[in-house]
Amino acid sequence: MLSINQTSAVLLLTTSFGKSAGPPIKPLSINEWARLTTWLEDRGLQPASLLEGDFCNLLCDWLDKTITLSRLERLLDRGVALASALEKWQRAGLWVLTRSDPAYPYRLEQRLKLLSPPVLFGCGNKRLLDKGGLAVVGSRNATGSDLDFTKRLGAGAAAQGHSIVSGGARGIDQSAMLGALESEGTAVGVLADSLLRSATSAKYRRHLLDRNVVLVSPFNPEAGFNVGNSMTRNRYVYCLADAAIVISSDLQKGGTWNGAVEDLQARWVPLWVKRNGEEHSGNSVLLQRGANQLPDDLSNLQDLFVPPRTADEQQVLPGLT
Repeated sequence: MLSINQTSAVLLLTTSFGKSAGPPIKPLSINEWARLTTWLEDRGLQPASLLEGDFCNLLCDWLDKTITLSRLERLLDRGVALASALEKWQRAGLWVLTRSDPAYPYRLEQRLKLLSPPVLFGCGNKRLLDKGGLAVVGSRNATGSDLDFTKRLGAGAAAQGHSIVSGGARGIDQSAMLGALESEGTAVGVLADSLLRSATSAKYRRHLLDRNVVLVSPFNPEAGFNVGNSMTRNRYVYCLADAAIVISSDLQKGGTWNGAVEDLQARWVPLWVKRNGEEHSGNSVLLQRGANQLPDDLSNLQDLFVPPRTADEQQVLPGLT
């Protein structure tokens, strides 16, 4: 069973609780969190140790330019703010997962390791986080034809038993998710902002009750839109899936473009791109950079989970003919 102090320590050190009475204090970034937890593990400690033991004694040989002892102490001294926030979130049906929790999605840990988010806030069916599926991403300002295609794609995924993973934003994200959910399929929404509002939204209410959707966010459930958070969220969409489809992307700008480029570099999952002849579209350039062209025949989406072999891989090795 996960320690209450462990969850509290992770939240206190990594999460913002909005405005405070005193001077603002910045929670640890993912990279900072990785440094601290690595140091603690090397000494047989865990984050909860900082709440349960002698803080100064435990960290007597801790040295870090950005994670000062005073900063850590101030972050851990926000117990009242944490208790108030948790009470509000729990009343709305939200739950919390940390990397120490057995229900934390293994795909994130496996693919991102120490750079996986230290905490996930969520609502809905946690088991869907480990189901995998098809990530579908694209522009918020997609064309009507792309939105129609995406909704049919979501419905097709539902019919074939595959979950849709997306970012929950208006446009392509919501079309894919609702296409699946309205066809009695399942969906995972990784939100960059406003989880609390989405958790009570009419568009998801029935599907949450039916346990066909899970909404998660690595950020404060009440956080508003932030470009940096949106960019960071994209990698989690890819890493929770088995393959990804880019419906539409702007050339060299925006979250869809950046997320696709990051996946091409990291090779988390096979990346497929819908053909798009529009001017200023990034789709054709993504294909030039190594993405796969989405086939016209999508009658077996399982085929997308295995990347096609390259020309070099298709060559027969000498002596094997």
